[in-house]
Amino acid sequence: MSANPAPGPAGRKKPRVGLFVTCLVDLMRPSVGFAAVKLLEDAGCIVEVPVQTCCGQPAFNSGDRGTARDLAEQVIAAFRGYDYVVAPSGSCAGTLKVHYPEIFADDPNWLPKAHELAARTHELTSFLVDVMGVTAVSARFDGAVTYHDSCSGLRELKVRNQPRKLLASVEGLTLVEMTDSDVCCGFGGTFAVKYSDISGAIVDAKARNVEATGAPTLLAGDLGCLMNMAGKLTRDGKPIAVRHVAEVLAGMTDEPPIGEAGKG
Repeated sequence: MSANPAPGPAGRKKPRVGLFVTCLVDLMRPSVGFAAVKLLEDAGCIVEVPVQTCCGQPAFNSGDRGTARDLAEQVIAAFRGYDYVVAPSGSCAGTLKVHYPEIFADDPNWLPKAHELAARTHELTSFLVDVMGVTAVSARFDGAVTYHDSCSGLRELKVRNQPRKLLASVEGLTLVEMTDSDVCCGFGGTFAVKYSDISGAIVDAKARNVEATGAPTLLAGDLGCLMNMAGKLTRDGKPIAVRHVAEVLAGMTDEPPIGEAGKG
């Protein structure tokens, strides 16, 4: 495979993008990965999915720097040579972009490699808007939605306006902002396991804010957050569909909503 972008329309070069699928998408919601591929290809990118493993975020957050480092080395090697690395997840993209340089801070051999990868890494909606200049998508979704800003995407990568800009171009869609859309859903990866009572209280407040909007659909850009909120809404018997924003932007909503028993 050549590391050089292939010729595109009007002689422009098509950027070669390595898609970091993420563990949760691969194991729990592959439709998000397919939606990401469609959006990137529609934006004029050549998309490839190299053999990959976990970004190391759970280990890093749990203090297991040895395992996090081993996984980070594998990711850096797997995504060498791509023009960009794109992930449909603010938390995984944030790990590559923000935390890999921390992992290798004392290693003069690996630190430059970590910084180089970080410079090429982007969250999906941020990449589409800020790098590729996408202002609209060709999709339709009938109804109102509300949007949750995931912590890592918002705070580490400054992802907020980008998904909203793209959603504004979806025919038939109305965005209803919830109270405290930028407040944590309570997931936090291993935090939800270690501090389950606190996590439960946080997601309870989030679920109330989602329901208060009256929107029948909840969107976000991180599958961990979505699964956490979908679980709470389902346990409470709330008929609110939960989806990854990429599925709506790509017009790929045939898959049942996240957490719908026996279907998705």
